[in-house]
Amino acid sequence: MREETRRCLQSDQAHCWHPFTRQAEWCARGHEPLVIVRGEGVWLWDSEGRRYLDGNSSIWTNIHGHAHPVINEAITAQLGKIAHSSFLGFTHPLAAELAERLCGYFPTGSLERVFFSDDGSTAIECALKMASQYRQQTGETGRDHFVAFTNAYHGDTLGAASLGGVKRFVERISGRGFPVIQVSSMTELSAHPVERIAAVIIEPLIQGVNEMRPWPTGMLAALRRWCDETGVHLILDEVMTGFGRTGKLFACQQEQVIPDFLCLAKGLTGGYLPLAATLTTGEIYDAFLGSPERSFSYGHSYTANALGCAAALANLNLFTQEKTLERLPEKIAHIAAGLAQLQATSPLVHKIRQCGFIAGIELRRPDGEKFPVHERLGEAICHQAKRHGLLTRPILDTLVLMPPLSSTLGEIDHALDALRETLKS
Repeated sequence: MREETRRCLQSDQAHCWHPFTRQAEWCARGHEPLVIVRGEGVWLWDSEGRRYLDGNSSIWTNIHGHAHPVINEAITAQLGKIAHSSFLGFTHPLAAELAERLCGYFPTGSLERVFFSDDGSTAIECALKMASQYRQQTGETGRDHFVAFTNAYHGDTLGAASLGGVKRFVERISGRGFPVIQVSSMTELSAHPVERIAAVIIEPLIQGVNEMRPWPTGMLAALRRWCDETGVHLILDEVMTGFGRTGKLFACQQEQVIPDFLCLAKGLTGGYLPLAATLTTGEIYDAFLGSPERSFSYGHSYTANALGCAAALANLNLFTQEKTLERLPEKIAHIAAGLAQLQATSPLVHKIRQCGFIAGIELRRPDGEKFPVHERLGEAICHQAKRHGLLTRPILDTLVLMPPLSSTLGEIDHALDALRETLKS
C-alpha cells in the first residue's frame, strides 16, 4: 500500500462517518476501502493506480462522464468571477438563465417557477412544504395528508423520509414527519377518500431503492388523470430518473405527464456539484403572494450556488452538443441484450429489471428462493466486481447497473463482462 493511501485511510477511519455504512466493519483492522483520486470519462482511479468503470454513476449522479472539458471550463470561468453569493434578496445571471431553461422544457403556462436548493431530499422537502402551505393559504386546511407508495424512497431529511416506505429507513422516525397514507397501487389509491389529501408523490416509471422496480406502463398518466379529477397535487420525484436516465430528458415525458411539482437533483449538474430544483406552476406560486405572512419561508445558505448553476447549464448544453438523447436508444438496446445474455448464462440471475439506462439485476438461488439476508450476497458480488474493473453498489441482492449516459458500447460491454466473470466466481 502506498504511503498516501495509508495516511488517508488512517485519518478516515479515525474521524470520518460515512452514509449508509456499517462503521464497525469499515474501521475494522485489515479492511482497506478504495481511495478514489481521479476520474476521466466513465472511469475512476484509486490511489493505488487501479482503474474501474463507474457502474452506478457515482450514486446515480454522473451524466456525461468525469472531468468533461465543457463542464470543467464552465465552472472555472465562473470561479474567476464569484463562487457564491446569497440568493436571499439578490439574484445572479446564471440562476435566472437556468430557471428559464428548466421551465422551457415544458409547455408555456405549466411549470413556470423554480425554487433552488441543495440535493434530492431538499427538493422533495420544498415540494412538500409548498403543497402544505398552499392548502393552508387557499382555505383547504383539512387537506394535510400526503399519499406515497409502498417501498418508495424520497430522501433522508425528516419530511422526505416520513414519506418513505422502506422500513429500515423510516421506522425510527415514524410519526414525526408529515401525515402519510401508504398505498401500493392505483386501485388502492382510488379507494381512499380524497378530502384529507394535499398531494401524492411518486418516482415516475421506476422505483429506485425498491430494487429498481418499474411501474406498469400507463400508470403515471392514470395517476395524473386521478389527480385532475380529485384536485390532488401530483409531485414527481425525478431525482434519479431525470436528465436522460429513462431515455427522455425527464421520465414524465414518456407518458406526456406534467406534474404540479417536479423535483430534480443528482444529474442536474452532470454529477459535479450539489444543486437541486423544485419546479411548480404559476397557480401554486400565486397563492404565496400578498402579505409577508404568505411568503415561502424556507431556504438554504447555498441556494442557487453560482458554480452549481454554471455546471448545470453546461450539462444541459451537452445534451444538445453531443446528441446525448439521440444516441441513447442504441445503448439502451445494447444493455438489454447484454443483460438478457447474462441471465441466460448465470443461474444466480433471477430477474432483470430495466428502464432505459437504469437496470437492476436480482440474484436468487437457482430454485428461485432468496438468499438469506445475512449472507449479503449482493455486497459480496459488488466487492468481487472490483477485481474485474467495475464499481457499483447493490440494493440488498439486486445489483445496480447505471453507468454514465456517455458510456460507449465497448464500455458497456466492459461492465457486463465484469459482472459475468464475477458471477462465475
